[in-house]
Amino acid sequence: MKKPPFIIMAFIVLHQIMGMAQNYSGTNPLLLPYTAQYGAVPFDKIEAHHFEEAIYYGMDIQLAGLKSMYANEEDPTFENTIEVIEKSSETLDQVLAIFYNLTNAHTSPELQELAKKLAPVISNHRDAFIMAEEFSSRVLKVYENRSALTLNAEQYKLLEETYKRFKRGGAFISTDDKVALQSINQKMSTMALVFGDNVLAETNSYKLVIDDPKDLAGLPESVISAANAKAAKAEKQSQINKWVFDLSNSSIMPFLQYADNRELRKEILEAYLNRGNNDNQYNNEESIKSLVNLRLAKAQILGYNSHAAFVLEESMAKDAGTVRELLNNIWDVARPMAEKEEKELLALAKLDGVGALEAWDWRYYTEKLRKQKFDLDEEELRAYFELERVRDGMFGTINKLFGLQFKPVNNVPVYHEEVEVFEVRESDGKYVGILYMDLFPRASKRGGAWMTSFRKQYKLGGQMVHPHISIVCNFTRPTEDKPALLSADEVTTLFHEMGHALHGLLSNVEYRSLSGTSVPRDFVELPSQILENWAMHPSVLKTYARHYKTNAVIPDALIQKLENSKYFNMGFITTEYVAASLLDMEYHNRTEPLLISAKELEYEHSGNIYLPKAIPYRYKSTYFNHIFSGGYSAGYYSYIYAEILDADAFDAFKTKGLFEQATAKSFRQNILEKGGTEDPLELYIKFRGRKPEIGPLMSRRGLAKP
Repeated sequence: MKKPPFIIMAFIVLHQIMGMAQNYSGTNPLLLPYTAQYGAVPFDKIEAHHFEEAIYYGMDIQLAGLKSMYANEEDPTFENTIEVIEKSSETLDQVLAIFYNLTNAHTSPELQELAKKLAPVISNHRDAFIMAEEFSSRVLKVYENRSALTLNAEQYKLLEETYKRFKRGGAFISTDDKVALQSINQKMSTMALVFGDNVLAETNSYKLVIDDPKDLAGLPESVISAANAKAAKAEKQSQINKWVFDLSNSSIMPFLQYADNRELRKEILEAYLNRGNNDNQYNNEESIKSLVNLRLAKAQILGYNSHAAFVLEESMAKDAGTVRELLNNIWDVARPMAEKEEKELLALAKLDGVGALEAWDWRYYTEKLRKQKFDLDEEELRAYFELERVRDGMFGTINKLFGLQFKPVNNVPVYHEEVEVFEVRESDGKYVGILYMDLFPRASKRGGAWMTSFRKQYKLGGQMVHPHISIVCNFTRPTEDKPALLSADEVTTLFHEMGHALHGLLSNVEYRSLSGTSVPRDFVELPSQILENWAMHPSVLKTYARHYKTNAVIPDALIQKLENSKYFNMGFITTEYVAASLLDMEYHNRTEPLLISAKELEYEHSGNIYLPKAIPYRYKSTYFNHIFSGGYSAGYYSYIYAEILDADAFDAFKTKGLFEQATAKSFRQNILEKGGTEDPLELYIKFRGRKPEIGPLMSRRGLAKP
């Protein structure tokens, strides 16, 4: 067998990997057959220390597959090269999926330290086989011969994506540049983890403890009860005369909406906005500057002017100019709306002696103005949004659209006692996959909401490998006297993440790397955002929105109030989002290194775009996990881009019928089932019959007359 002359750095790393794997114990639950029902992950047997061995073993398995490919004396073909690369990472990807999901949803000091330790190792491993000429040259030969190959559309797409993966990974640059790129990737992988850990630590470290009932004035009883339960749990008492508010959205947002105590609103909001920007070990300023500059250096090594140019090449938008034009066009309409809203709020605030509207006033006076204008109280709505009913209503909606059935199961291991599992089947009983739902905040979970997978759908030897999908959220908890009651925003968030879950569950592709959500960032949000449209639709509301005490269906009068207020505060909502998207581009569309601090950049940028003082960025830099830790760098705009698609797509349902089966079938077959097997614009055109139009989005947000 010929010995592959790898580039030196790659060879060292791969040799180390082989050495580590020889010590494999043979008893690691991550690597033994999964014997639980559905082949579910054996969370009841996995401990933190199992991951290091399993990850090294997975890297060794991948290396063995790649070495067998290189040893093949035959000319490179799709089967002996592209498919071998695709299959070689199956074990490693499976273990890493579990590992990364746990570090986000239920982490521990042990997992955090292990993630930092292994990040550079994993980065080096990936670079090693991408940059090894013996592998990349075979990929290049197959790609250059593609016109002579007999491939179906999905095989051709896999070939194309594999080639781009090698090209964009640095396979075809000089040896010196490969060494530099490997060092950059290693540093970035560690910094992104540190950034996220710092945000989590800052979020967990702050508690607003109230012991004077007067400071609870204005807060609804449900919010007070939840805060009291949090205090009792913290001090391990059944009853306590204290109330705790923290920086989880389900705690801080109601406080900002309702608390009469302006100084306390200021205190908790400033704690929220200053995460990662305090003078302590969790400060993210240097990490931001380093990440931005390393990303720029990487892009330029690979031949791009900016990190945005590198990222957006693989998006539907294609380039930064298109993104900026979209964002600026929306900004030019949204900012004047927000300024008008600010004047209305200030007029109301002046009645309380407030001379200038501040960020900690906006949500408070918005809630008062909403009540005044529309007689709509969000707390009144919450009484109709009991979590279990909302979930069942969502499942019912999906059943009407796509025929799926959801059945709770109790015999599947979970990583935390609050996680629920559902078996998913077609209307004819055919098994689809399983769905994990982890919906409440805790110290071991990062903030926000997301969908992920423990196992993607693909086909192995022609046999379906069924997906294991997870939804993770941070919703309002139940208390001793009340079930979990969601806000309207939390309801739409649940529908949103379920849309992502459908993208994973209904995937029907051959190759794992093209499965489910393996699509461009500005397309991946289409399935999630379109499902939001059903959440608050009057006919759907009546199927699940029942008062948690009386069981009464949400009244038509309340639904009408919702309809009447649908454009209310839309200037603020749009402005805070677009401002953050523009901030993302400010960091990542630069062609020269960042020399100033994040604080200075934000100050300059907010002045340049005339961001109203009372509206902070939706995510300030030092806790902007999406772009510095979560994979959305130069891509935070994608939510609004995808909203163009979802608003336009939902128009088809509004025209033909909310549950019209031909339209639902087309959406399933052309969007949800296809994963990344075809160009996303072509998939959209197949569903809609034309390219997307921006009109429905502008109308929905009240940025143009409906």
